[in-house]
Amino acid sequence: MNAFSDLPLLPSLQQTLVEKSLVTPTEIQARVIPELLAGRSIVGVSETGSGKTLAYALPVLHALKSLENAGDAVKESGRPRAVVVVPSRDLGEQVTRVFKLFTHTTRLRVRSILGGTKLDVAKENVSGPFEVLVATPGRMLKLLERGLVNLSDVRTLIYDEADQMLDQGFLPDAKRVVGAVPAACQLALFSATVSPHVQSVIAALFAGVEIVRSERSHKVVRSLSTDNRQVIDGQRVPLLNRVLREKTAGVTLIFANTREQCDAVAKEVRTLGHVCAVYRGEMDKVERRKNLKAFRAGETRIMISTDLASRGLDIADVDRVINYHLPREVGPYLHRVGRTARAGKTGTVVNFVTERDAPLMKQVARLS
Repeated sequence: MNAFSDLPLLPSLQQTLVEKSLVTPTEIQARVIPELLAGRSIVGVSETGSGKTLAYALPVLHALKSLENAGDAVKESGRPRAVVVVPSRDLGEQVTRVFKLFTHTTRLRVRSILGGTKLDVAKENVSGPFEVLVATPGRMLKLLERGLVNLSDVRTLIYDEADQMLDQGFLPDAKRVVGAVPAACQLALFSATVSPHVQSVIAALFAGVEIVRSERSHKVVRSLSTDNRQVIDGQRVPLLNRVLREKTAGVTLIFANTREQCDAVAKEVRTLGHVCAVYRGEMDKVERRKNLKAFRAGETRIMISTDLASRGLDIADVDRVINYHLPREVGPYLHRVGRTARAGKTGTVVNFVTERDAPLMKQVARLS
């Protein structure tokens, strides 16, 4: 399958693909879309920036619109037929935007209930009939408990960032959501990485699910350049100053390992004379969203974050990622560097390397 036009998608979806100049599917899209259209449950594992959201959005919209065209439209309030579960509000908003690219022709309804939204707003969002629900697990369970959402008619359940959704912190909620949908529900799980622990959870919870891995899964994309800089005698700030003076066409995302480090790096960046924004947990949500919006728009050219920004966020003009502090494991590293060199574009990761990073760097060397 060399083009989206080769897929048996409804004309309304094909029309939008043409309008958006989407012609050639990525590897994961080419492999997953036919499986989902055939009704099979899958786990899709592919490198960041490879278009996983579209890989499940198109089959979901095709299936739901086909039901409506056959005279089986959604009529009851709060009973979606497809649910996408995401770990964060920002990813949920991004997923919702991808779905809504295709709803002006399909006329399907997409609603979201995401953490950080007032309960009254969430209740309003799920009032009336609609087809697709994008939700964070905590908010979803609250509305389920209050009888405001009913998952008994769900045909497809999707976990985005599955390795995070099925890790220890989210796992109890994830199990409850699975228990609320029909046993025959189609399941789809997507991630850039799948740890051994998550693989065992998938085997236990989702028996018989086919795993589809792209050729470059658990690898960095070929369009990413890696620049390792040695930190001498702990002197990170002078090194950061030199790197930030190296101009890029787009924006720069800097990663630190903790919230405290994130704030400290932001202070140093400002001392060096640069304008920057912070994006981390445990900060005012309005401020965090404002900072992300300014960074997306290129109004702020430097953003410092914890791993909160490493998953799912699609920011078009990130030319450079700086690992001011490297993570301890290769999984978070892959998610961080996946914020640049997305969808075939080029990008650079600059790693600040110390002696204690040697074990990670050996693994990083095998990722190309």
